[in-house]
Order: sequence, then C-alpha cells, then structure tokens
Amino acid sequence: MSGQNESPYYFVPHPSRHPITAALGLLVILGSLAAWVNGETWAPLTALAGLLWLLYVLYHWFGDAISESEGGMYGKRVDLSYRWSMSWFIFSEVMFFGAFFGALFYARQIALHELGSLDYKLIWPDFSAVWPNNGPAALVSSFKSMTPWPVPTINTALLLSSGATLTVSHHALRENHRNKAIVWLAATILLGVCFLFLQGFEYFHAYNELNLTLASGVYGSTFFLLTGFHGFHVFLGGTMLTVVLVRLIRGHFTADHHFAFEGAAWYWHFVDVVWLGLYVVVYWL
Repeated sequence: MSGQNESPYYFVPHPSRHPITAALGLLVILGSLAAWVNGETWAPLTALAGLLWLLYVLYHWFGDAISESEGGMYGKRVDLSYRWSMSWFIFSEVMFFGAFFGALFYARQIALHELGSLDYKLIWPDFSAVWPNNGPAALVSSFKSMTPWPVPTINTALLLSSGATLTVSHHALRENHRNKAIVWLAATILLGVCFLFLQGFEYFHAYNELNLTLASGVYGSTFFLLTGFHGFHVFLGGTMLTVVLVRLIRGHFTADHHFAFEGAAWYWHFVDVVWLGLYVVVYWL
C-alpha cells in the first residue's frame, strides 16, 4: 500500500466488468451442477469451464485491487471498510461452522438419547444410546470411530505452530524486516500444506481401514462435513497467505500499511481456533 499518504479522501472505483463476468461464471457452474446431478454427460465439462472462468475473473479482479492499493488510491477510509468487511466475513464463517457444530450437538445430546429412551424400546429393544453407533435399526455397516492419535494430534501441533510462525512473520513486517517476514510466512504455508497432506492420509485410512465413510450414519456425515469443510478453509487460507507471500517478495506492503497480510492472518487464526474445537469435540468427546 505504497503512496498512502497521497491517497484521496475516499476512493471511488471506475465501472468494472468483473461483477457481471463473475456472475456469468457462477451461473454456468450452478447450472452445470444441476444438470450433473440429473445425469447429463456434458455437465462435468461445463462445470469445470465455469470454474476456470470464475478463477480467471477473480485473478484479474484482485489484480486490479492490488494495483489500486499499490498506486496509492486506498486511504484510511478504504482501509477501514476492508477491515469491517473481513470482520463480517469471518463472522459469517463462525455461523457456518456453528451450524455444523449445532447439528453434531443435536445428534449426540438430543436425538441419540431420545432414540434410546423407554419410548422407543418396543421398536428398537437392542438399541443403546452410545456414541457413535450404527443407528437404531443397524442399517449402517459396522465401522470404527476416529481416534485423536496420531494424525489429529500431529495436525493440531502443525496448526498451532503455523499460528506462531505467522505471528512472528507479522511482527517482522511491522519492524520492516522483510526477509524475516518472508521466511516465516513461507514456513506457515508449508505447515498448512503438511496439515492437508496428513488430513488426506487420515481420510484414506478412514475409508480403507476403518470402513468410516460419508455413508456411516450421522457420525460419518458429521465427521467428514466438519473436518472436510475445515480442510477446505485451510486450503483457502493457505491460498490467501501464498498471494501475500508473493506480494511480499515483490516488495509490496510497508510496516504501517499491510491489511492484506492482516486480513489473511485473521482468517488463518480463525481456522486454527475452529480446529481446536474440532479436535476436542470430534476426536476426544
């Protein structure tokens, strides 16, 4: 955000083609997905084309925003609007994961005990309200539940370490030690990549050795939805940090003006906190 001292009182961007082109890509993706679930053979290709088009649009859209920032067009008011926008975005993500945690709580603490009560003993006399289980009618094939050791615990250490390395990088940037900030930010991204590889190994182990799949009742569905969406958010946060790393290497940001770094860091720390909740609720309880 160089040149911010000469920035205008408030910046009004020029008319842009990006919103309509992004909407076009989303329309193609959603239409293709609807056709895909209805068995159309051409739908996967058009869905991929729509996704590639959307990524192309976003690349240029964010590129324009970066050019405006580095051109000194963003002052304090634009910086404040970005901060509020990122805060509300993270709040929406809190609500997103809150819905899944709420579903897990309902299944374990309400529905499970209700099905195991005396009211249902005549229907399912052999059912025991113990988590996890194969369901009251035992329609789900037998599976083993996931344990916190070793992969989830190692992943917890990786994410907590990544939060520490990211903080070191941020402080280095604030002290104008660019090379140090680059090294520690690269270490953060590497730890995130290791997390995703280990999560992929965990899924392979679950499917092939534990018979734990998305079809393994409410336990399997909540496990994979919670951990899978979290993994996607790790990937998204890692992508943000990678863009910030490239910008750092190119000489972007100053010690006082680097909200792109801060916004990505907020998101990464949010992902860390969500994982701690998952680690306790999903793997230990």
